[in-house]
Amino acid sequence: MNIADAAHKTVKEYPGGAEALGVRIGMSGAVLRNKVNPNNGTHHLSLAEASEIMGVTGDDRILHALAAEHGYVLRRADAASGGNVVSALLTVAAKQGELAKAVSDSLDDGQITPNESQEIARICASIQAHAAELAARAETASTGPQ
Repeated sequence: MNIADAAHKTVKEYPGGAEALGVRIGMSGAVLRNKVNPNNGTHHLSLAEASEIMGVTGDDRILHALAAEHGYVLRRADAASGGNVVSALLTVAAKQGELAKAVSDSLDDGQITPNESQEIARICASIQAHAAELAARAETASTGPQ
């Protein structure tokens, strides 16, 4: 998912949408809607506003999209304070199966549409996040020498 789509979905999927979120961040719903509209070239979300939106919503997909666009995968520094390595591994495997199905379904007609491509990208980002969580859990569980 690209940054603009991540911002748009974060705002749109917030309970009450742009109107409710706008109140929380001190911005009118109409202005916020324009700033996250991927088809609007005149209004832009600042980095500070994006950070505030992530803080209020608890939704970090903008940050993950930005990192992915530059070839990075993020993980929370405190994400793996506990948890089971095996369950994290199984989650990654399940997501890989979801990806294989999405690619297979997309290729049924011999082409991948833009919507199918976006879904594949979303699943790939999810796999990256879950793989990073698996790595963090393994690191936390590690007791051997470095």
